[in-house]
This record gives sequence, C-alpha cells and structure tokens, in this order.
Amino acid sequence: MTISAKLLADMQARRATAMAGGGDDKIKARHAKGLWTARDRLAALFQEGTFQETGTHVRHSCRNFGMEGKDLAGDGVVVGTGYVDGRPVAAISQDFTVAAGSLGKMHAQKIVSTMQAAGRMGMPMVAFKDSGGARIQEGVDALSGYGHVFYQNVLLSGVVPQIAVVCGPCAGGAAYSPALMDFIIMTRSNAHMFITGPEVIKAVTGKAVTMDQVGSAEMHASVSGNVHFLAEDDQHAVELVRRLLSYLPANNSEDPPHRPWADMSLLGDEGLYDLIPEQSNQPLEVRAIIARLVDDGSFLEVHADFAQNIVVGLARIEGMVVGVVANQPAVRAGALDMDAADKAARFVRFCNAFNIPLLTLVDVPGFLPGIEQERGGIIRHGAKMLFAYASSTVPKITVILRKAYGGSYLAMCSQEMGADFVFAWPTAEIAVMGAEGAINILYNKELKAADDRRAKAAELAADYRAEFASPYMSAGQGYISEVIDPAMTRATIALSLRKSLSKREVRPPKKHGNIPL
Repeated sequence: MTISAKLLADMQARRATAMAGGGDDKIKARHAKGLWTARDRLAALFQEGTFQETGTHVRHSCRNFGMEGKDLAGDGVVVGTGYVDGRPVAAISQDFTVAAGSLGKMHAQKIVSTMQAAGRMGMPMVAFKDSGGARIQEGVDALSGYGHVFYQNVLLSGVVPQIAVVCGPCAGGAAYSPALMDFIIMTRSNAHMFITGPEVIKAVTGKAVTMDQVGSAEMHASVSGNVHFLAEDDQHAVELVRRLLSYLPANNSEDPPHRPWADMSLLGDEGLYDLIPEQSNQPLEVRAIIARLVDDGSFLEVHADFAQNIVVGLARIEGMVVGVVANQPAVRAGALDMDAADKAARFVRFCNAFNIPLLTLVDVPGFLPGIEQERGGIIRHGAKMLFAYASSTVPKITVILRKAYGGSYLAMCSQEMGADFVFAWPTAEIAVMGAEGAINILYNKELKAADDRRAKAAELAADYRAEFASPYMSAGQGYISEVIDPAMTRATIALSLRKSLSKREVRPPKKHGNIPL
C-alpha cells in the first residue's frame, strides 16, 4: 500500500503554512529592515539539514478576547534540535511575525518540552528571545507558562549550558528567563530588555527616561551587568553562540572539549618581560599578559564592558580549555569592588559546574575602599568570591604576578582557598597590606624622627618588601608552589594543567551550600 498523493500534498501544504509564520508580507518587512526571522536564526546556527523541528503544528488555545479561531502558526515559536559543529544542540526561537512572538500556553509548552528534552539528552540549550511579552488575551495561562519556563531554567542550571540571545524585545517577566541562563548575548539594535519601561517609570515615579537608559544592550553590558556579550547584529550573535559552545561540554557529566597538543611546547617567552612595568605602582595591562599565555586568538572575554577592573573569559592553553580570571591593574588599580566580585564569582561557579579548569592571574592591591562600597555590602560581595573558589573542585592554578594584599590575596584563589598550584613571579608582593601602608603603622616613630621623612619611608618600604612581602618568604612557608621566571609562565601553566585534568575531589555530602547572595 502506498500513501496517496492527496495526503502528501496536504502534509506539504500544512508544513508550508507553518514555515510561513506570520506571512510573506511580515517576513519581507523584517528583511527590509535588515532583521532576521526566527527560522533565519536557526538556519544560521545549525549545520544545514540537521535541524529537526518539533511542535510544528501546535496551535494556540486561546478561548476569548477576540482570539478565537485565529491561526497562529506554531503559536509563535519554533523549537527543535540540530547539530552545531558536529555536536547536538537544542534551540527555541520566538517568531515576532506571529502575534509579536507573545507567550501563551502552547507557546510556553513548546519551550518547556524542548528544555526537558535538552536535559534528558544532555545537550546545550540556546534560546533566541524576540517577543512582545505575555499574551494578554490568555491571561493567567500566559503567567503560568512563564512560571513553567523559569522552573525549567532552574532545573537545567548546572546540568547543561544555557545561552540566551536577546535579539528583539524582552520585556517584563520575559526578562527573567535569560537572567536565569548562563550567558546572555544581546544585539545592539532592535533589542531591548527591561522589567518596567520608560512609560511605566514615568507614570510611577514622574521621572522621564529613555529606552536606551533602561533597556539597551550597551546599558546592560556596561552598567547592570546583565549582558555578557554585545553583538552587532543577528549574524554576529550566532557567531558568538557558536564560538561560546566550542569551549563548553554538552553537559555537566562531560569534560569540556579539550584538544591537547600532541607535542607540548615548554619553551620560554621572553616577550613577557617587556609587558612588566619597572615600578610596581605602574599599571600592568593584563589582557596583553593573557594574550601571551593562551593559544593565539583563543581568548573569548566574557562581560568585557562590565566591572573592567577584573577580566574573565574562556581560552585554550596548548589546546586545553581553561577559564581565566585576572585582575586588571589598568582599571582602578585592579582593586576588587562589588561588581568585580559578583562578575568573578559567577564565572568561577559556571566553570566549576561544567568541569572547566580555572587559571587565576593575581595583581590586586585589595578591596576598593570607600563608604559606598561598605554601605553597598562589599563584605557580602567579596565573600561570594571566597565561596565560589572554595567550593570549586575543578583544577585551579594561580599565578601571582605582582601585588597580592590582604583579603584580596585569598579572594583570588590562594592555596588556602583550594588552589592546586600557586606560582609567583619574582615581582610578587604577598602581604597583609602594601609596604607604604604597613610602614606608616609599624614605623611611625622612626618616620617622625627622620630628617627626611620621604627618604626614610622609601628605605623602610624597600626593607619591608624584601623581608615581609617577598615571594620567597611565602615559598619558604609552603604557601606557594614555586617562584618562576615570567618567561616560563605559559609552559608552567600548560604542564600543571595537563597533569591536573584527571583531578577528582570529593566533598562532604549536602544539599547545597548557602552562598552569601
């Protein structure tokens, strides 16, 4: 028995209707503005021919408010699975051409089903957010739908990587789903994300604000810290997704996609000498250091525009995936503040969840002093870093480049906080505080009696550094593994990393720790 031509034609017609979304006119209008559709985004993400759609023929279940009988193709969202660079990935893509991509009961059900499948099959989840928000006509059904989505975001957290791409409106409750995911990529134009927009803010507070002030990609990337990557357009956003996925395991039971080089290079790099300032009070550009330590062009910085006094990102060293956390002395002298602590702690916890080794580069004078920091809760925020590092069981390698003072020495993954290897350059200074501050406390009488206070202070500071802050003193007490030639930093890290990839650490059984949020 063969299937009839009529049935095949009917199937193809229904498929074509679904593929058309909100209709040719709306699709053409988007393309005329340089915008992609939901299906354009999925086609760019997945290898050709590998995307398998599910829920193609799902329709909305609205029963009132003038929506009865309306045919919303796919209920405004396209979902399914495919291959990205040979690895399976699940994705959802909201379709703005269909009821402005608004979320209703069946829309949410499709998203939740896809997320559940990603969890069962252990594959990353990518979500293209382009929606007018809750479908008002569906009332509490829409609110319930959001609740189910949020719940699945939390269940998947730490199980599979979750990446949100905000490429259109993402307003009100809709903003919480990307906020619950691991990374947010947001396009500079056409995308806005906020809980309350300018009109509501003006109505409630009387203050006039612009959409850019409350919801633009630039604001979220640099001020609120909600956005991890800025994309110029849809194409760039997809490229960032693909690059980000290239560093991540499919799920928490796998190692990241290490590709160790067959022949490990243990040669020195004397070019590092040129990057180290002669004076310790001169700023060091840590991105230049990172570039020489990691494989060429492999550093993918995360949160580049937020809390720039600390740098975090993913890279490869001799082909091995590593998460990098580094103080940035070129900004605020590299001091840790509330935002820097939050940024570092969250990145460390992500790396630990997905078995990514951590490399920490230290050049930190302390926590940023000031009444704003103290009243803002710097103690609580700084404790997040301590908690994040101490609770991480992945390989942890720390290199102290120059300053490592006070509590910030511990917060940047010292041996006491669980580092497997701690190396120091000869330029390192490890102490409770900087030499200048210490001598003002310890040698106050000698300074007061000196004919030339400045010369005496410089003399005492040099003595303090040599006697109390020397890396050799810390090495002599077993607090660091070795003092190394800066030129050998990459080779030392690579060797230590290769040896520690088999690390296994068992912790006391518990439901979870209570991080100081």
